[in-house]
Amino acid sequence: MIISIIGIGLLGGSFALSLREKYPNLKFVGVDNSSVNQKVALAKGIVDEIVTLDIALQISELNVLATPVDAITGLLPYMLDHLPDGRTIMDLGSTKELICSLADTHPKRGQFVAVHPMAGTENSGPGAAFKELLPGKNVIICDKEKSNADSLALVETFLRDAGMKIHYMKPVEHDLHLAYVSHLSHISSFALGLTVLDKEQDERAIFDMASTGFSSTVRLAKSSPQMWAPIFDQNKINVSKALGDYIELLKKFKEAIDNQDIDTSLNFMSRANEIGRILAGIEKK
Repeated sequence: MIISIIGIGLLGGSFALSLREKYPNLKFVGVDNSSVNQKVALAKGIVDEIVTLDIALQISELNVLATPVDAITGLLPYMLDHLPDGRTIMDLGSTKELICSLADTHPKRGQFVAVHPMAGTENSGPGAAFKELLPGKNVIICDKEKSNADSLALVETFLRDAGMKIHYMKPVEHDLHLAYVSHLSHISSFALGLTVLDKEQDERAIFDMASTGFSSTVRLAKSSPQMWAPIFDQNKINVSKALGDYIELLKKFKEAIDNQDIDTSLNFMSRANEIGRILAGIEKK
């Protein structure tokens, strides 16, 4: 069997690497506009060969669309147009409502499976891919009932064999939840990084004074702008609502500090501590 990775980056590359040990006879082909990404993907053994998109569609039983989400919406209609019967496309995009609504208008909708692995790092590109990224992580499939049974079964099999735990959601539900638990955290990290850079011009001082707390909080600010700007745009309504809620709470926190209202500050922090209990319970499942 041949699997194509269209957009050979962190997620697509890690997906391929996680399956290679279980399926040594699988052949992976890669499609990527970057000659650097092509060379790295070949050198790391992510793919066996670089091909054009049209060739990938003709030879691959499964096509993994792992580009930024703006490229997904641009490529998906073309790929479905040229996809032979009996073949499957799965995407790995971090937004789902726009992508799924686009697929819904196509007569080959059944050959598409909408997927979002809940995994990643602040790094990007095939050089950042590693086989341990996906095992043990959650993965969301949206609108499973709109996918053909054979396409859905194929994707589910490979996701489970990659070590992932499958969950099912509607696209609207997915994008709302992700605005709060993923997209907002990236905006917060970008904003914190900018705040410190704008106020502190001495880069050496930043490096010397940064604690592990600052480093962990600002880690996501190293994420790819080319990947995240389209995510914020495609999920703009939910992201704007989440950001507005966050700003309102920041204002209340600032007001408590300005007024030396320690009781309110303590209350905010004590309530926030509950997130640790919730996350610990989730990790035990």
